[in-house]
Amino acid sequence: MRFFRSSEAKSTSQPLVALSHLGDPDWMPRDSRTLAREGFERNAIGYRCVRMIAEAAASVPMTLAAETPEDHPLKSLLQRPNPEQTGTELLEAFFGHLQMSGNAYLEAVSLDGRPREIYTLRPDRMRAMKGPRGWPSGWIYRVGGEERRLLRQADGWSPVLHFKLFHPTDDYYGHAPLSSAAKAVDVHNSTAAWAKALINNSARPSGALIYGRDGAQMTETQYARLKEELERVHSGPSNAGRPLLLEGGLEWRPMGLSPSEMDFINARHDAAREIALAFGVPPMLLGVPGDNTYSNYKEANLAFWRQTILPLVEKAARALSIWLGERFETPASLSLDLDKVPALSGERDALWTRLREADFLDEAEKRAMAGLPPRAESAAT
Repeated sequence: MRFFRSSEAKSTSQPLVALSHLGDPDWMPRDSRTLAREGFERNAIGYRCVRMIAEAAASVPMTLAAETPEDHPLKSLLQRPNPEQTGTELLEAFFGHLQMSGNAYLEAVSLDGRPREIYTLRPDRMRAMKGPRGWPSGWIYRVGGEERRLLRQADGWSPVLHFKLFHPTDDYYGHAPLSSAAKAVDVHNSTAAWAKALINNSARPSGALIYGRDGAQMTETQYARLKEELERVHSGPSNAGRPLLLEGGLEWRPMGLSPSEMDFINARHDAAREIALAFGVPPMLLGVPGDNTYSNYKEANLAFWRQTILPLVEKAARALSIWLGERFETPASLSLDLDKVPALSGERDALWTRLREADFLDEAEKRAMAGLPPRAESAAT
């Protein structure tokens, strides 16, 4: 604690002493379980960001390109990957783990060399078996006290798909958006705890009871009785507004900072925006007050899909195509069906309007620009 004595001469009989102490910040640990607890389970902004991204990414429809796409086994595998989950539930957990830890894992259970079931694996249970050349030679999955080794097959194919976000200093694991927003999560949670403590203290700032103007001091019995009475009679929200009866020369002096110095509300909103920024979610979609970056909700939602969801799902579709596309008798690949995404309907309507008014283009050119195949009669000729 630092003491600062005023250098100016004052017309008071008592010296003026100002006390100022700013301790070091207490940041939470950066391990995956602590991040999940503080940034997802106990933080509404982090929870909503993860849910929005995971649910939106899992809802994007994918088309299968193969000789017989309707009968291809990969289509049925992605629709019903295992007895416990649908394809949407599997992908939602997959993208949720990716946002929480920067890593997402899928395990394929094969029979006769063909994948029959797909399961999500928790990233906090996965450990890479580091190979001599900088990439993993296999994975160890630990549940309780048991370990399972997931090794590459003889042809080099791995039963585990490791999908990760870019990490500049780690060869084996990705960097989570929640990790970059960890300090903002601390600020957001701390301001909530401060507000709760203030409410528990009758929503009043702290103060000091001053006794003895001429150096007199209270006895231990008087001090204990006063402390017990304050805790029993004047603490807690149920005692809000109860008057404090002072005797024996006691004086109550409130101790608090100015609103500009204790503006926790704005600090909380700024922390919420920083958390949303790390995840790539426009703050307007989260209901954060005071954010006017986008002119309306529709533009914010479109930016969310174009800048966050579609690039993420596109990379995941390519990874799934490479991982599973060659494991069947007929190769297959996955791509996004953007025409079935409701958030992009405005863009499609605008494109069709421009093509309809483009008189210098014929029908075949318009269909090609709209991403549609040629008509059957045109293809036959």
